[in-house]
Amino acid sequence: MTITAKAVSQLREMTGAGMMDCKKALTETEGDLDKAVEYLRVKGIAKAEKKADRVAAEGLVSAWLSDDSRTAALVEVNCETDFVARNDDFVKFCDDLAAHAGSADFADIGAFGDSAFRGSTVEQVRREMIASIGENISVRRFQRVALAEPGAIAAYIHGGGRIGVLAVVNTTAAPADGSIADAARDVALHVAAMNPTCVRDSDLDPEVVEAERRVQTEKANEDAGGKPPEVIAKMIEGRINKWKKEMCLLTQPFVKDGEVTVAQFLDRAAKSAGVGVTMHSFVRFERGAGIEKAASNLADEVAATLRR
Repeated sequence: MTITAKAVSQLREMTGAGMMDCKKALTETEGDLDKAVEYLRVKGIAKAEKKADRVAAEGLVSAWLSDDSRTAALVEVNCETDFVARNDDFVKFCDDLAAHAGSADFADIGAFGDSAFRGSTVEQVRREMIASIGENISVRRFQRVALAEPGAIAAYIHGGGRIGVLAVVNTTAAPADGSIADAARDVALHVAAMNPTCVRDSDLDPEVVEAERRVQTEKANEDAGGKPPEVIAKMIEGRINKWKKEMCLLTQPFVKDGEVTVAQFLDRAAKSAGVGVTMHSFVRFERGAGIEKAASNLADEVAATLRR
């Protein structure tokens, strides 16, 4: 039978589903609107698109770590409210996604969304979660890391899923015990707390360094007070070096012992384990970072909820 544009438009208005989804639903149900609505609800598509423009800045960062601590993954999944972020089904969805992210090397978030998951795809299950829970849910980002050399990966989740960190260390040989994995976890905890920009100063973006140099040059000239140019130049370099130490993981004071840097802490761990240790990399996700969340008061939030 012929599916009219009017019928597609009507179903779209009723469900908020996409045009192609509506057309397919009507085709599958031979043009029966009520059955088409039910079809879309079963597929988890109905109302998902209507919720897609609502800001999802809450949610969870979840981590997965393999038994041998050589492969790990982080995933950030956002929802609209902290209440839903504590929902058991939502928590399990996030944990399962983290394990799924660690299972293969997905090219990007699009490939991840299209990948097979729970007998369907990540994207389809996400839609079903939206239909079931009643809030916009967004699988925002993921990161998988895997060791090709001796070493260990640590996964750390802070604040009930507010921050997630993977810390990757390489070693010259496989350690005899779990001390390196413990040290990596301490570094992950440090990264969660101190939010370094990179591992070492050679990793800093040259453009960012140059921008900081311009700022410090302007400040030094303001503070010059008649000092000779060579003194001002030393002031600028001193401030740049101090800034670099604050930005880079290895030169930051270690959060669990402020008397040593992270690099010195790792050296100490290496000597204890009898192997060489190199900090390879870290990944840090903070829930909702960079997402603008509209301000609202409690009365507005309750009214908005009742209108849904």
